[in-house]
Amino acid sequence: MFIEQGYKGLHEAWRYLVGLIIILFAWQVIGALPLVAALISKSMESGDLPTSIGAMSDMLGSNLFLFLMLLTFALGLIGIYITVRFLHRQAWKALTTARNKINWSRIIFAFIVWSLFSVGFLAIDIYFSPEAYVINFEPQPFLILLVIATLFIPLQTSFEEYFMRGYLMQGIGIAAGNRWVPLIVTSFIFGILHIFNPEVAKLGYGILVFYMGTGLFLGVLTLMDNGLELALGFHAANNLTTALLVTADWTAFQTHSVYRDISEPSLGWDVFIPVLVIYPVLLVLLAKKYGWTDWKERLTGKVVLPKPVTNTASDEKSMD
Repeated sequence: MFIEQGYKGLHEAWRYLVGLIIILFAWQVIGALPLVAALISKSMESGDLPTSIGAMSDMLGSNLFLFLMLLTFALGLIGIYITVRFLHRQAWKALTTARNKINWSRIIFAFIVWSLFSVGFLAIDIYFSPEAYVINFEPQPFLILLVIATLFIPLQTSFEEYFMRGYLMQGIGIAAGNRWVPLIVTSFIFGILHIFNPEVAKLGYGILVFYMGTGLFLGVLTLMDNGLELALGFHAANNLTTALLVTADWTAFQTHSVYRDISEPSLGWDVFIPVLVIYPVLLVLLAKKYGWTDWKERLTGKVVLPKPVTNTASDEKSMD
């Protein structure tokens, strides 16, 4: 089982606490230094230091701001690797999957499926509400965006998956001794981490239900499939298509996308359709494709120390 992969490394509680500090420091301090330096440099010219995402994007230019924002997650991902490799002495594969090796076909499949869904949903919305969109496409800025997004958004989404559904889910699961606690806790944390997104300021705290629901969906994917692969592919597709296809003045991604949404947003039932309808349908389809069974055990069962398990020096040397 996936959570039990945490037992393949050194898993004392203090290691997870120290690891959490290392990861947050790499992500929010070291990772943020280039962005903060760029903003301070620009603000010395203008005399005004921006505090909102929109203002930061306007000051630096959307492509440079996107690159510096995504860079924080890339450095955070390095922080996770250092923590797992040297503090926990755990193989990267064990943080990724319970399979014998990382299944790239699952990542690619989830990426393609959700990319097609995302493009289809946008096309339908543009068809029925053309007044809500304007063409935002400019060839040169878009090509720069394409390079930045293709290289760095998968690093951003991978950081979030390895941190939430990997590191925290395994650590909390081992501490709680079951699967449902880490599933609920990581979904809640995933939602709360989005609380400073401009979407929340625009739509209200009700939008956090969408973020928590998405975290729950990704957590279910991880536990049912015994690995992060499907969640990695889905999350990368979601953020990449969003950054490239459509932007709005009130969203976290301020980009030179193909379209700009100029409608006045509101918190309606359409916001919750993915959580209430689309995600459950996807889970059913994926369950049929991959033959998932025993949902109760995989989602709520006990986390038990496998036997025999040893953390010997020879085990540590055999890491991927």
